[in-house]
Amino acid sequence: MGIDELPRCNLSRMKGIILAGGLGTRLSPLTIATNKHLLPVFDKPMVYYPIATLMLAGIQDILIITNPEDLSRYEDLLASGDSIGVNFTYLPQVKPSGIPEAFIIAENFIAGGKCSLILGDNLFHGPGLGRALADFQEVKGVQAFGYEVKNPSDYGVAELDARGEVINISEKPGSPKSRIAVAGLYFFDEHVVKLAKGLVPSKRGELEITDLLMSYLATGDLHLSLLPRGTTWLDMGTFEKLQDAANYVRIIQERTGSIIGNLKEISAMQGWI
Repeated sequence: MGIDELPRCNLSRMKGIILAGGLGTRLSPLTIATNKHLLPVFDKPMVYYPIATLMLAGIQDILIITNPEDLSRYEDLLASGDSIGVNFTYLPQVKPSGIPEAFIIAENFIAGGKCSLILGDNLFHGPGLGRALADFQEVKGVQAFGYEVKNPSDYGVAELDARGEVINISEKPGSPKSRIAVAGLYFFDEHVVKLAKGLVPSKRGELEITDLLMSYLATGDLHLSLLPRGTTWLDMGTFEKLQDAANYVRIIQERTGSIIGNLKEISAMQGWI
């Protein structure tokens, strides 16, 4: 499918998943004693930012998937979610086995419906982002998002044909066919669990998000939109990127007076509290 304009619809029935597991080896030794997604990014834990993105998209039922030993830490930090007008559920990922495993773990939580998945180390921020994301209740297939970067080999990359339509997605290609990275935020239809269960582990022994997206592409149900103009997308998985994200949050907050990732403010804005 092509890079299209964002459609419009209501997102009230969709559920959200935050994948916050893994070993965080790129951030060792910071992650030896704590989960990566609990590290501070300026004045908030990292996980606040993906939570904020889902909340801005109108999602109130949120599942956090993390390592078994970290479940209690998230429960201590976020509790039930009642104080911010959302419902948190917590489930373990016993072994990091790839992003699509999140849908298999979340099968009962999803309950045959549609869902959004965001990676726990991704920060999205920009004017009108929530309104744009709140348009994917009735997604058919998968809605993914592209973002032009100068170092596409570090990401999954969308390859386009002469008409600008997606014909392939490659994971960290040595010779990328475009500069459009696939961001760590997706909206999936009700078929995602079945498709995830049908994936074959890659050579590194994991289920790959690229393979899941390609399953949708094969049936013409992969939709890719560039993130809205003015949107910032930051992957916080390395020391440099973690520092960049902290600096970004600090600068924006100091210059504008607005707070990025303010969960109570977002909830009040949505009319949930």
